[in-house]
Amino acid sequence: MNILILSGSPRKGGNTDLLVEAFVKGASPNHCVEVVSVHDYKVNPCMGCNACFKSDSQSCVQKDDMAGIYEKMLVSDMLVIASPVYFYGLSAQSKAVIDRCHNPIRDTFRIKKTALLLVGAASLPELFDSILTQYQLCLNFFRLEDIGHILVRGVKDKGDIEKTEALNKAYKLGKNIE
Repeated sequence: MNILILSGSPRKGGNTDLLVEAFVKGASPNHCVEVVSVHDYKVNPCMGCNACFKSDSQSCVQKDDMAGIYEKMLVSDMLVIASPVYFYGLSAQSKAVIDRCHNPIRDTFRIKKTALLLVGAASLPELFDSILTQYQLCLNFFRLEDIGHILVRGVKDKGDIEKTEALNKAYKLGKNIE
């Protein structure tokens, strides 16, 4: 299976990156895994102009790095969204990429499975609720299978995640993908 991980953390080597690395270690022996650090790509927000729906090529009028991400999504069987939580939502980098999937090219993706890896500094029980609601709505709309999610609270500083069981859980989630 081709697995694409969209990692939305702008902080290199931080807790999100460590969680992604653990997942990759579990998944890569049996699957082809690619990590895209969306912070390294110039992706503008969706303008909602719907030009892509009117174009025969389904191309976005914006000329940025999203075209390369679309190419990676076209050959992926599974999509993993990894992000830190900022003000109870995904990072702006992650959100920009997701919003740019408001494009008919998404109907040509062969993605059937998804997973979610989230890291937040707060310890509130409802920290991930709004993201999980959006995630579930996307699963329902696109008829995708959720293979699991790792939700890590209370990790603020780089390396804090190493004091939790989350890395082991992410490894196991990756390893158990069928």
